[in-house]
Order: sequence, then structure tokens, then C-alpha cells
Amino acid sequence: MATYPKWSTPDRQVLLVKLFLDSGGFCIYGHKACSIPSHHYEVYIESLIDNWKADDREQARLDWLEESKVIHSLGERRYPITGRWNNISMDIFYDKQPLFYLEGLGISGLKLQPFAKVRLAGSYMRLYIDLGTSLRGISKNKRRKAIRYGKELPKSIQERIAEKVSLAVRDYLNH
Repeated sequence: MATYPKWSTPDRQVLLVKLFLDSGGFCIYGHKACSIPSHHYEVYIESLIDNWKADDREQARLDWLEESKVIHSLGERRYPITGRWNNISMDIFYDKQPLFYLEGLGISGLKLQPFAKVRLAGSYMRLYIDLGTSLRGISKNKRRKAIRYGKELPKSIQERIAEKVSLAVRDYLNH
């Protein structure tokens, strides 16, 4: 099976054959004994093919740009809401942001009670929140692994800790 160059589409092949038949392989403008090199069939089709290649490259570039726009678009309507960061979008975004980030668990050396180290969102402020009896109900081994190595705790305990921490953070932010 023969492979053809990318520029060689059926329409272009037909045009080349038509040019050859009309010119007889010599001057494409039909001049007898033409001495202008750019009128000769071979020279003319070379420049024609170069133009087709350039057109194909430009079309591929435009296709790629269009595809890139489609891939990276957010699929949002432009009217009446414009862009990603309008007032409604910002409210939704900031409502979904957490108030705090749990950095770790530890045991207080003074009270021998568990505490959570928490960083407030959008701040360098750290809070150390007493967890009281939140870690009760799990084995001493699991508590130690969670505190020392950051291992996960059971969901019910994580929820209890998150609730206690969120109440303490809200109380801190409201005062």
C-alpha cells in the first residue's frame, strides 16, 4: 500500500494532474518556449506544494488552539454571569473553605490530656485545643499511633474531634 504525503489530498492531486495536462509539463501559462523559470511546471508545483504545507501547518495550529480552548474552558455561560470570579461564585467558593486545618494531635505534658494543633485558615495563627475525653473509646495503642505517627482514627472519633475543634475555633473567632 502506497503512503502519500500529508499535503497530498485528493483535491490537490486532481489539481496537479489538471495543471500537467493543460501545460504539457512545460509552461503552465501556455507560452511557447517560455524562458521564465517560475512558469515551468516543476518549479511552479514546488512552490504550490510549499504553500499547501504552510496552509496545513497553520490549519493544524488553529485546530490545536481551538482544542486547547475547549479543553481548558470552564463551560460557563458568559452572559449574564461573566467569568469565574463573580460575586456569587466567590461566595460559594469562600463558603466551602475550611475554617481551620488540623496539623496534628498530641498529649499535654501538664494535664496529660490529648490536644489538637490547629492552624487557622488564611493565617499563621495556631491554636492548641484541649480534646478532653474525645479519644476515649479507642485502645491506648491506636491513640499512641495516631498521636505519634499520624495514623487515622475511626470515623466516629474523627467526627468528635472535628466537632470539638470547630466549636473552639468558632468561639475563638467570635471573641
